[in-house]
Amino acid sequence: MSKQISIIGVPMYLGVGRRGVDMGPSAIRYANIIERIKSIGHEVIDLGDIEAYNSEDIDPGNPRIKYLKEVAAVNRDLAERVSAIIKEGRFPLVLGGDHSIAIGTIAGVSEHYDNLGLIWVDAHADINTDETTSSGNIHGMPLAASLGLGNSALTNINGAKAKVKPENIVIVGARSLDPGEKRLIKELGVKVFTMHEIDRLGMTRVMEKAIEYLRERTSSVHLSFDLDVIDPKEAPGVCVPEKGGITYREAHLAMEMFSEAGLMVSAEFTEVNPILDNKNDTAEIAVGLVGSAFGEKLL
Repeated sequence: MSKQISIIGVPMYLGVGRRGVDMGPSAIRYANIIERIKSIGHEVIDLGDIEAYNSEDIDPGNPRIKYLKEVAAVNRDLAERVSAIIKEGRFPLVLGGDHSIAIGTIAGVSEHYDNLGLIWVDAHADINTDETTSSGNIHGMPLAASLGLGNSALTNINGAKAKVKPENIVIVGARSLDPGEKRLIKELGVKVFTMHEIDRLGMTRVMEKAIEYLRERTSSVHLSFDLDVIDPKEAPGVCVPEKGGITYREAHLAMEMFSEAGLMVSAEFTEVNPILDNKNDTAEIAVGLVGSAFGEKLL
């Protein structure tokens, strides 16, 4: 079905503390994302970028949770804008920027869905808090914040409540988990398909199981896609590359299957860093994956 899509760019780098990823939305637009989506038959409005405090003079503050004030402010703004898009009956597509922006996207979407589901496609779980983090970077905390865990400046965006239930989450492609994250995942019972499951079962079976799991619990799922889930040999332009990732074709298959499931109500694509990229290849991959997520077919 044709969708009315509104794009928002969030040129955020403070969540990772590394410049370049703030250029991600521009790189994805340069790779012709609007034209790609329109060619599938959807209607698209580009709302431009929101202010993301990209100044070298900002004090990072607490080393356990860097740039908290600024990251929280951007996510509050993003949550309001995402919510407004949904109120207009449109589909929010958010372009990052580092993955800390998921806090705002999910907060905005959850305002409209009481039982929101989440598919988190990422090499990392991003379920650290300021107590478990080893880096202090908030782009490693958005899933925890969406679960209502961690600093209140992040968890209270759009209300002091969890935005998603642990049993409504599926992580796909994880291959680098911190000790604190492993403990929390086990305690909460979050469903995770690591690279081990993908290697053993294949992406087709993993996505079948993921979709079945989510469909049993919800009919409304947010897609949060971090480009570092793909092996850096194919997608080098990311902030935290991890060897042994999924292939370009596996990523497309995952998005094609998720599109066919008809569960997606919102989406974000994050962590494209053109400074580390090769001729904008990673941004072009992101655009291709957006196409597959929105129903693009080979034939």
